[in-house]
Amino acid sequence: MILQRWVFLLMMLLLVAAVIGATANPDVKPGCQERCGDVIVPFPFGIGEQRCALNENFFLNCTSTDDGHHELWFGENMPARKISLLNGTVTVGIFTSFDCYDKSGRQSQLFYQFITLGSGPFTISDSRNVFTAVGCDTTAMLTNEEVTFGSACLSLCTRNVTMSKNNSCSGSGCCQTSIPKGLKSLDITIQSIRNHTDVSEFNPCGFAFVEDIDSLDLSDWPLSRTPKFKDTSNVVIEWVAQTETCENAHGNKSSYACGINTNCYYSDNGQGYRCACNEGFKGNPYLEKGCQDIDECRDGKRYPCHGKCHNTIGNYECKCPLGMHGDGKRGCRGFRIITIIIAAVVGVVGVLLLVIGSWWLYKIMEKRKSIKLKQKFFRQNGGLLLQQHLSSSDQGGISKTKVFSSEELETATDGFNVNRILGQGGQGTVFKGMLSDGVIVAVKRSTMVSEENLEGFINEVCILSQINQRNIVRLLGCCLEAEVPLLVYEFIPNGTLSEYLLRQNEEFPLSWEMRLQIAAETAGALCYLHSAASIPIYHRDIKSTNILLDHKYRAKIADFGTSRSLSVDQTHLTTSVQGTYGYLDPEYFWSSQYTDKSDVYSFGVVLAELLTGQKAILTNESQERKNLAAHFVLLMEENRIFDIVDAQIKEHCPKEDVIGVANIAMRCLNLNGKNRPTMKQVTSELERIIQLPQKKNVQQNNEEAESITAEVVSAWDDASTSITCSSFQVDQALSSSDVEPLVPFKTW
Repeated sequence: MILQRWVFLLMMLLLVAAVIGATANPDVKPGCQERCGDVIVPFPFGIGEQRCALNENFFLNCTSTDDGHHELWFGENMPARKISLLNGTVTVGIFTSFDCYDKSGRQSQLFYQFITLGSGPFTISDSRNVFTAVGCDTTAMLTNEEVTFGSACLSLCTRNVTMSKNNSCSGSGCCQTSIPKGLKSLDITIQSIRNHTDVSEFNPCGFAFVEDIDSLDLSDWPLSRTPKFKDTSNVVIEWVAQTETCENAHGNKSSYACGINTNCYYSDNGQGYRCACNEGFKGNPYLEKGCQDIDECRDGKRYPCHGKCHNTIGNYECKCPLGMHGDGKRGCRGFRIITIIIAAVVGVVGVLLLVIGSWWLYKIMEKRKSIKLKQKFFRQNGGLLLQQHLSSSDQGGISKTKVFSSEELETATDGFNVNRILGQGGQGTVFKGMLSDGVIVAVKRSTMVSEENLEGFINEVCILSQINQRNIVRLLGCCLEAEVPLLVYEFIPNGTLSEYLLRQNEEFPLSWEMRLQIAAETAGALCYLHSAASIPIYHRDIKSTNILLDHKYRAKIADFGTSRSLSVDQTHLTTSVQGTYGYLDPEYFWSSQYTDKSDVYSFGVVLAELLTGQKAILTNESQERKNLAAHFVLLMEENRIFDIVDAQIKEHCPKEDVIGVANIAMRCLNLNGKNRPTMKQVTSELERIIQLPQKKNVQQNNEEAESITAEVVSAWDDASTSITCSSFQVDQALSSSDVEPLVPFKTW
């Protein structure tokens, strides 16, 4: 029983809440009283709490009368009867002024009315109200508090006149006059101008009042009327939100009275501004979110639509039915011919749809097959592994690498035409191509991907995507949806360093200056990888075939398939031995620990190749193979380095420069990695050799050379490590005193 009572009570509470929610007035602030008696009180007016009104000017009082009714008071003595947001008005009741006389002509009753609205945003409407006097011996006077104007009305008659229902007032029995604009106070006085006994039988009293033209009915004021208790007239008072212009109001957002989706306009009475909802919105413009969108499609009478209606914020769209044209809001023209045409050709269309549908289904199946195949190739070519690198990498460059479609690269390389082949290697074939925007590129088509070289391919993408150095080949993008993975590089037109060293091109031989330049640029790129990149990178396959020459014969390091990046606190990598025979660091071969000095060793072999023009693995006339690095070191120890210097440069290069570069190579090829220089030191010494402003005389005596050697040996361990790892620029001249040599060299 108790449970039933609780359930019943809960249901009643829910019902009351639903009724309250359904009847809530959206024109008042939440929690504020919405009406007093029969008068609805919208914001900016408010009752009860100060927060319910815009400010104290709009705060109204609601009192109870003796008979239990509620009365809304505007000011101290004016009952408010209606408030209009649209017109910006408040209709109030004001007592009527009158004077009455008995048959002897003696004045028996007299009442004058005075009202004032203060200095707030309220004025008495001049357009809605009219000043009226009723009587046969009546003079009415209307002035304001400051007595800045006066208006009088004289009403005379000699017989009883019936007041017209159409409010016609010609001066016989009544008179009317307008009131000026902008009044904030009214003083209404009335008096008789002659002996009132002449008309007292049918007109004992005269009345004077201001009243709303719309509610005025002169038939309610017969000449025989006598004063009633609380005889009042309806007076319209205009109000504005604030007594300033819209422009000034916009400047102070904290006091601006208009909400969103509203416009501000200056009132007709010239006292200030009001707010109104924008077209397509309705509600209370003085609340912050009071103006809500109108669904015009639900009100066909006010917002006509002769087609399909679609509501939009602040407006609506109306489209004519299919086959008709015109503005759907005003009317649509034409006939629905399309329906007749469709009915007439339905058979033909049916056949066409069947054929087209079959073709479309075939294309869909082929497309799905192609998509699945591309997805298979994507997984097969390490797409998931690349995504893993992308998600775990801190480098933004990887995510910016462009992904090419297989069709785009097939078009660029003319279907991977054999005539486009630039070179072939263990990891794939390189084709020359041209993209749709005219950019010439090199497309590396990998060999069939195995588990082993797949990681190398992905590694090359990740490494090159992180590098931004002009002496390193730039990776433009990749494609993983082909049968084998494809890499797109910038095109390097002049081939590899190995080709220029070995083919002995007499038309364009590599001069000593060019070889020095290539050596310095390669060293600078390796220095960047080891020391200046965001994370250290070991190339692990430095050789002359991986050094390309661009159109200005500048060096570009390529092929990062075996490269590795490592954290800052790592000093080496422990991996299975990988590399090219002849360039491989012996210490790495023995220990499987790859360090930055392992790249230094490989670079030493490249320097030996630049000096000698020989391959890393030498083959003599008896077909015996021997290591260039070991042979080079042996000749250096025997002071016979010029026995192996390339004949193309032997007669045209400064002897001390050759000796300096040879000693750098000698130090790089040291079997003990700790005794090898860093790439910063190598870069510094090569730049020093190139940038000497005045070459020393080739016939320098041995004593000068030995002096320089002693100085260099003492300076080796104290060499600066602050060299910037960048590609060398010939026009940046340094004096010989700016950078001391870092590598001792021998003389002959």
